[in-house]
Amino acid sequence: MSYSTADSLRPVTLDDVRGAQKMLSGVARVTAMEGSRHLSQMVGAPVHLKCENLQRTGSFKLRGAYVRIAGLLPEERAAGVVAASAGNHAQGVALASALLGVRSTVFMPKGAPLPKVSATRDYGAEVRLHGQVVDETLAAAQEYAAETGAVFIHPFDHPDIIAGQGTVGLEILEQCPEVRTVVVGIGGGGLAAGIAVAVKALRPDLRIVGVQAEGAAAYPPSLAAGRPVTVENPATMADGIKVGRPGDVPFGIVGDLVDEVRTVSEDELSTALLLCLERAKLVVEPAGASPVAALLSRPGSFEGRSSRCCPAATSTPC
Repeated sequence: MSYSTADSLRPVTLDDVRGAQKMLSGVARVTAMEGSRHLSQMVGAPVHLKCENLQRTGSFKLRGAYVRIAGLLPEERAAGVVAASAGNHAQGVALASALLGVRSTVFMPKGAPLPKVSATRDYGAEVRLHGQVVDETLAAAQEYAAETGAVFIHPFDHPDIIAGQGTVGLEILEQCPEVRTVVVGIGGGGLAAGIAVAVKALRPDLRIVGVQAEGAAAYPPSLAAGRPVTVENPATMADGIKVGRPGDVPFGIVGDLVDEVRTVSEDELSTALLLCLERAKLVVEPAGASPVAALLSRPGSFEGRSSRCCPAATSTPC
């Protein structure tokens, strides 16, 4: 089910996601789904949290990174890989590369959290600090790829990445077969697209709601325009979903398969973050709390749907 570098626009199918699940067996954890009595009472239906914050490296990013790198041709592996990230994708690429015996270089912004920089190095990547924002770091990584021949591992805009993230959707259906709605945070769109491919193929009746931070909400205007558009200077505490432009590959999937994209405020993100800690005893990043923020902001809009599972992951950093 692997794709070559030149095959980056190939459609993502359920078979791709199932192939990714087999590839990830013994590599990525099947993370727990925890019920939330407090959220269930507010919504009026059972609410479960998919705890990707307990995944190896602390986020779902390992899934897509491993599938992408494992699918490289031998000559591509020999050239090494390069990525750009403020933290979670960086760690996913670093660990996946180490597991597969591939040399990795990761560009991170100078303001990246020190624990994430340290963890990325500990997983075996060469870390280069460059730029103040991820867009600058991304440009540096792409320039490095052009100069050295290393394969650039995009955080969300590639079919292999999407297929890997889609394994979260397969697990949701296996762990919570009565699910009626999936609520998922959206940055570039890799996680939401992967989940949508998996669950809509098996459960076309299932509703998918994407969530973005108000200050970094590129999907609503993009969907309205029918093409990815850029939000200048995105600003939110949820740096994991602070992406100024949707990826070309996930955008098409989200547009076709995601039923609705909502936005949440910074106050709503803060409240959700605190609720996850105090009531669910889950330490998550603001991006990972975005689906919970959507439930808190409009609980009545979910009422009457018999069950829903909300991926409380660390969402989609880049």
